Amino acid sequence: MEELPRSYSRLCRESGAEPQEAVLQQLRAAPRGRLDLATQSLTLDTCRALGELLQKEAQLTELVLSDCMLSEEGAALLLQGLCANTVLRLLDLKGPLACVRVLRVGVASELPRTSGTSWHQEAPHHLCRAWPPWLPEQDRDPAGLTLEWNNLGTWEDAFATFCRALAGNGVLRQLDLRNNQISHQGAEELALALKSNTSLQQLDLRWNNIGLLGGRALVTCLPSNRTLWKLELAGNNVPSDVLRAVEQAMDHNQDRQATFRESRARTHVLSKEVRHLREEKSKQFLDLMETIDRQREEMARSSRTSAARVGQLQEALDERHSIISALKAKLQMTEAALALSEQKAQDLGELLVTAEQEQRNLVQRQAKEHRLAQQVGGQEADPGGRALWQVAHRRCHSPSCPQEAAERESKLLRDLSAANEKSLLLRNQVDELERKVKSQQDQLFLTRQELTNTSAELKMRAVQAEERLELEKRRSRQSLEDLEQLRAKEVEHMTRHLEESERAMQDRAQRLEAARLSLEEELSRVKALALSERSQAEEELIKAKNQVRLEEQQHLAHLEEKLRLLAQARDEAQSTCVQQRQVVAEAQARASQLGLQLEGLRRRLEELQQELSNKDQEKVAEVTRVRVELQEQIGRLQAELTAQEALKEKVAALERQLKVMASDHREALLDRESENASLREKLRLKEAEIARIRDEEAQRASFLQNAVLAYVQGSPLRTLSPQK
Repeated sequence: MEELPRSYSRLCRESGAEPQEAVLQQLRAAPRGRLDLATQSLTLDTCRALGELLQKEAQLTELVLSDCMLSEEGAALLLQGLCANTVLRLLDLKGPLACVRVLRVGVASELPRTSGTSWHQEAPHHLCRAWPPWLPEQDRDPAGLTLEWNNLGTWEDAFATFCRALAGNGVLRQLDLRNNQISHQGAEELALALKSNTSLQQLDLRWNNIGLLGGRALVTCLPSNRTLWKLELAGNNVPSDVLRAVEQAMDHNQDRQATFRESRARTHVLSKEVRHLREEKSKQFLDLMETIDRQREEMARSSRTSAARVGQLQEALDERHSIISALKAKLQMTEAALALSEQKAQDLGELLVTAEQEQRNLVQRQAKEHRLAQQVGGQEADPGGRALWQVAHRRCHSPSCPQEAAERESKLLRDLSAANEKSLLLRNQVDELERKVKSQQDQLFLTRQELTNTSAELKMRAVQAEERLELEKRRSRQSLEDLEQLRAKEVEHMTRHLEESERAMQDRAQRLEAARLSLEEELSRVKALALSERSQAEEELIKAKNQVRLEEQQHLAHLEEKLRLLAQARDEAQSTCVQQRQVVAEAQARASQLGLQLEGLRRRLEELQQELSNKDQEKVAEVTRVRVELQEQIGRLQAELTAQEALKEKVAALERQLKVMASDHREALLDRESENASLREKLRLKEAEIARIRDEEAQRASFLQNAVLAYVQGSPLRTLSPQK
């Protein structure tokens, strides 16, 4: 707060005046944001400096100027500074000139300088313009203005300006206009202002000069004002019937305000509950969407895993097909080798037959030579063959003939024994080869049959695996589609249910609001009609009172006093209305000349009260019905919560089903992998056996070929056989 004294001193020096020491002390000692200048005598220069300080300073929020004996020019300068201030919240101007207490202040427009006019004439206009017309509605603190003992009613134009500003004010809640000499014209201006004002709640007009006309003007404006619930008119020479009408109107406004506050509180509670439910529903919907997304991701992951495993199985099947093709190729090669071996065996058989033929020819030739020798020995006596015999004898008795014959015979015997051994060996080899070929043919037949069975079994298992895979694909695709449809249906159902509940709540709120407005309008219309009829009846009663005697006037005054007391005690208990009617009936029985008129008025009053009680009962019934409907709605919301819990349980069941399906799928894949491993082992064994058979066949074929080649190369008849 050290800046405020320096700013004040600087402003005073700029205007050519010395700062007041008392003001400086208050500026130094004042708490933060508050300046208390009560009972201080402020000069014109000080007021000018304070006005400029209020225009520029943003730290001051409270200003107290009570009993300062301000001059007209100083007050105008202060108000001019207030009109440019936007942070001041408390202003106290108590004093003989203007007793003003402003609890919450904000300024929106400039105040023109006053020249040539009295402060008392311009003060209401300046105060009205300095009062905040733009204070936000959420500022719940009541704004009050006290103008007691200012004689505002003596300046009719200024007071009319004040009333016009009051009509457009939307912040002021309390207004005190006591002891201001307000006449019936001022009351009429106030009535016009109250018709347009929508914020004023308490108005104090005690100890003024309003009179009967002013009271009636105020009574006629009250049906149009629904916010004013306290109006004080004591000490204004206002008749008691007008006071009762004003009091009744204030009671109606109090009831309306209470109903409005209650309905606003209920609306606030309902809107809060609706927002809470909407947030809960949106949160649950988001949780459900997240759960569904997680399920979808898990299903997509499982489908990708299944697709990968299916691809692996397909690759394994393709590998098996390739292995089977390789086995088939190897089998064909084995068959070709076997055919080649058979061809070689056939060639060797042919060679063996040729060798046997040559041996038989050799035997036959030897037999022929032997027979020829015998014939030569037997034909010695034959003269024709003598020469031959001699030749043969010469050959035989020649020195070289016996030796050559013995060598030839031994050679022939050796060749014959070797040929016999070779033929026996060849026969044994041919028999062995035939047995081997037969055994190989049997093994080949068994191998072909086993290979056929294995290929058929592999094909059948491959077909079964493909069928199972296709079935699993269809089943997973169907489950995905079912889950997607179920999720879409649930989402659609939830969104539709949320929209329907929201629309129902909005329609319900609109219907309640419309019903409340219609009830308020009907209640205000009935009350206005009752007030008008009551005022007419009271006017007729006043005319009748002027005609009665002096003793009857005292009696009627006593009766009016009783009625006023009963009206004041009506807020304490509703049962006093019956006592009031009984007192009115007794007064009407005592008033002999006014009996008929009072009886008609009493019946009319009873009808109006009956209608009022019916309206109150209807209001209570409507409130009860609204409560029952709210309870029903709460029950429905609880049912919806249970339904959502059931949906959560369904989602958990679906997740468990998905887990079971995934486990079954994993077990099936493990079974397939084990089957594939067993098939691989069988194929590996078959390949090893086929390789062993192929090696044995190759060895046997090589042995046979070597034996045949050795036989052919070692045979001495090879040179004697004709060239092929």
